[in-house]
Amino acid sequence: MFLYQLKCLVFLTLALLGASTGADGSRVLELSDRFLDVRNEGQWFVMFYAPWCGHCKKLEPVWAHVAQALFNTNIRVGRVDCTRFTAVAQAFKVNAYPTILFIKGPYDYAYNGDRTKDELIHFVNRLSGPPVQQVTRAASIDILKSNNPIFFTYVGKQDGLLWDVFYSAAEVYQPHSYFYATSVEIAKRHFDIDTVPAALVYKERSHYYFQYSDNFEFIEPAHLNESLFRWINEERFPTFPKVTRGNIHHILQTKKYLVLAVVEENKLSEIAAHEQEFRDMVEIFVHKNKHKYHGRFQFGWVGTPDLAHSIAMDKLATPHLIVLNASTNEHHIPEDDPLQLTPEAIELFLDSIHNQTAQAFGGNSIPVRIYRAWFEAKNSLYEMWMGNPVLTSVLFGLPLGFLSLILYSICCADILDADEEEDEPKHEKKE
Repeated sequence: MFLYQLKCLVFLTLALLGASTGADGSRVLELSDRFLDVRNEGQWFVMFYAPWCGHCKKLEPVWAHVAQALFNTNIRVGRVDCTRFTAVAQAFKVNAYPTILFIKGPYDYAYNGDRTKDELIHFVNRLSGPPVQQVTRAASIDILKSNNPIFFTYVGKQDGLLWDVFYSAAEVYQPHSYFYATSVEIAKRHFDIDTVPAALVYKERSHYYFQYSDNFEFIEPAHLNESLFRWINEERFPTFPKVTRGNIHHILQTKKYLVLAVVEENKLSEIAAHEQEFRDMVEIFVHKNKHKYHGRFQFGWVGTPDLAHSIAMDKLATPHLIVLNASTNEHHIPEDDPLQLTPEAIELFLDSIHNQTAQAFGGNSIPVRIYRAWFEAKNSLYEMWMGNPVLTSVLFGLPLGFLSLILYSICCADILDADEEEDEPKHEKKE
């Protein structure tokens, strides 16, 4: 046993030995193939990268700040160069860069959210503890409210069907949300408790209950399971989040109408004044009317118009407003000039969508799918050309050149043979 522990300690030391990254001496550990021998020792937060990856280079300073913030915890922050240590990349099935994994024993959890310091640390804090954390002091609720804009809480005795389903849901959604459990006495000091047991979500200074009654005890457990899972997935998003390509697929799983305020950020994440005014107007409208639209619409904003272009399959000027039906992939665009939109006009527009009187575009028909594929391919090619025209020319020029030679040789082979036969002199037989 002593030899085994000594071996693990040696492996752990070798795995942790590495050069610090960044001029300010970050706490990021450079990992190698030996990491596979110690991955089960403790908890790890690892970035899998390639030196040539632009997104990886952009993430490096953020990753250094994450490592600094987690330095005094039991979570080790490291990174692996997948071009050098291919065995590690293969073991964790890395097929894109950067790939961010939280590794806890034999389990690993992929991070797909926004690559900001706060979001990355929240992700680690959620996964480093049990799926449902116990709250035993009333003062702790106040701390949770100040630190977490959204969290789920179970109230009551921790037994029975609702508790079992709540715990199962927490295991699934732990990478995305915080889950707690507390007693009725503590919960009553912070929430209006009518029935027990109860499941509620605290969301931006308001709280909403999962509609549960004792009648569920006489229904199939699968029905409660489906209802609670769907409710948690709907409520785990903020009222007006930033929507990116990384989280839009999760938001669309709510099957609500997704209302997006489209603006354009520059490289410094700055927005033009008139676009900022438009986004703020939409956000104020959303918060004032969140109880009216809470069950039918999910609101958000995008800082990269390309995402809105993909939805509309057209170029949209910024600022703009677009609504996507998550169930049918149809989208709606207001007829009014976005800069002329008022809160009253937005309300009429959303009501017309709910009443199915607004004009719908797109959908899932075969012609629309073909057009969407062509639009995405055209945009991707254009972005490649604008980013690196030389590389794009090489990538597409060489295959097209070889294909042209092959087609030329196939189509012109008979013509060349015929020309050779005509050039041969004719020999007549003399008698």
